[in-house]
Amino acid sequence: MRSGAAQGHVGYFHEAAFYGSDDDFRSVVVPFLDGGVAAGEPVVVACHAANERLIRDAVADPSAIVFLHGDEHYERPTEAILALRKLFAEYAGAPQIRVMGDVPHPGVGASWDWWARYEVSITEVFAEVPVWGLCPYDLRTAPPRVVADVLSAHPHVVAPDGAHVPNESYRSSWTWPEVPPTGLEADPPLVELVDPAPAEARRAVTAACAGARLSRDEVDDIVYAASEAVTNAQCHGVPPVRVRVWAGPTSVLVAVTDRGEGPRSPVAGLVPTDLTTTAGVGLWLTHRTCREVLMGRDAEGYTIRLTVGA
Repeated sequence: MRSGAAQGHVGYFHEAAFYGSDDDFRSVVVPFLDGGVAAGEPVVVACHAANERLIRDAVADPSAIVFLHGDEHYERPTEAILALRKLFAEYAGAPQIRVMGDVPHPGVGASWDWWARYEVSITEVFAEVPVWGLCPYDLRTAPPRVVADVLSAHPHVVAPDGAHVPNESYRSSWTWPEVPPTGLEADPPLVELVDPAPAEARRAVTAACAGARLSRDEVDDIVYAASEAVTNAQCHGVPPVRVRVWAGPTSVLVAVTDRGEGPRSPVAGLVPTDLTTTAGVGLWLTHRTCREVLMGRDAEGYTIRLTVGA
């Protein structure tokens, strides 16, 4: 029997909360954690150090809570999902698992786009696991765009009075957002190719990397990612396929655009799949190795932007 607001719910009970002070944070999080401990449920926290200190000082029994190091497990959405899958497998058979986690965003210096997809996708990824996941966001640091995306991604929300209610702003449908150009794209690309073979794209990206201070692994990662993106665009997209490459002193960006709609699900790249022979595992590996992967649509079609370096 599941406890609390998730009682009777099947699968992932995905809930957002917003706070504007340390006291607000404690008032939302502590009852959630203490309630799970009292119910005998596994209770897990993955947050940055300041919030962890607030929690440890306020909960009834911090020793009953599993604290993960947020920086270690949440560097990338792919790593977060892998860590959660391993964790949930350890608690197989539990009636409910409570997880509270900080999600990175630009207000704390992280890229948001793939974390926004993570928030949209997590309900589907763990649809068969009895988890109550609470995602609290600090209104002092979360930009308005992040708040809007969070509201659209969570079926449930904690109201200002502490009540757990259905989220009227939740959207069950999803479309690729328009991703604004990155800083490197302010200048003309070093390379622009139309309908290149993957081998031609690999050679062009390798040449562009020569002007940037990258490690050997970073060069290998961006060359592989570019090749995968071109192959996927040719197999699943709509021609023409356009490849552009920018290089800064310490980073390289590759943008691959086709006229198609892009993958049908925001989960694409966040988990491995064998549903196709060309996409799936390759895109997932790209998400695990590139510093940033941005995916979106605009008037030109679907674009994936791949970045490595500092």
